[in-house]
Amino acid sequence: MYEALLESLRSRGVTLVAVSKTHPVEQILEIYRRGQRDFGENRVQELLQKAPHLPADIRWHLIGHLQTNKVRYIAPFIHMIHSVDSLRLLEEIEKQARKANRVIDCLLQFHIAEEETKFGLSETEAETLLQSPQYRAMRHVRICGVMGMATMTDNAQKVRTEFQHLRSLFERLRTTYFAEAPYFREISMGMSSDWEIAVEEGSTMVRIGSLIFGPRC
Repeated sequence: MYEALLESLRSRGVTLVAVSKTHPVEQILEIYRRGQRDFGENRVQELLQKAPHLPADIRWHLIGHLQTNKVRYIAPFIHMIHSVDSLRLLEEIEKQARKANRVIDCLLQFHIAEEETKFGLSETEAETLLQSPQYRAMRHVRICGVMGMATMTDNAQKVRTEFQHLRSLFERLRTTYFAEAPYFREISMGMSSDWEIAVEEGSTMVRIGSLIFGPRC
C-alpha cells in the first residue's frame, strides 16, 4: 500500500507526510528503510521520545496543536510546524528559532471544518497576523503556506467544499502578502480518509497515518 500511495502522490508532485503518532520506532524505521523521510507527529513529548532513536535525516513535521511552552524543545531540529494558529505562537517560534540560529518553516493553520474542537485561524485573524509589526520584524520564521483539516464526515461534497475554501485562502494570501515569495507554495490538507479529494483540490502535502501504519497502537 505504501509504495502505491507514494508513487501516486509523487506523480502529482505531492509530498507524503507519514503520520507516525502512537506508532513505535520499529515501525517508523521500517517505512524509513523504504525511502520515506517526512514524518509527522502530533505531540511534542512523543516526538522527543522517538527522534533520538531514529536517523538524523528524517524531516520531522509537527502537525498537532502546539503550546508555546513546548516550542523550545523542538526548535533546534523541527523541519516544519504545520499548526501556527496565533501570533503569540509565531512570536515564540521566532524567539526559539533565533536562539537555535536557524529559520523554521511554518504553515498557518485555518479553521475550515464544522467541529469547534479543531484549532485554526479565521481569514481575518490571519490577515491581522500578517499585517502586524511583530510579524514584519521576524527573521527566523518562514511562512510557507497553509494547513487545514476538513470535517469528519461521509459527505464528500462537504469535504471538497472545505478544501476548496482552504485553497482559495491560500491563493488570496499568496497574491496579497507573498507575491514575491517562491517558498509560499504549500497547502497541507488531506488525511487517510480524504487525501484523494484533497489532492484533486490542490493539496501539495498530505498527512497520512493509518493507510501506512495501520490502526493506531
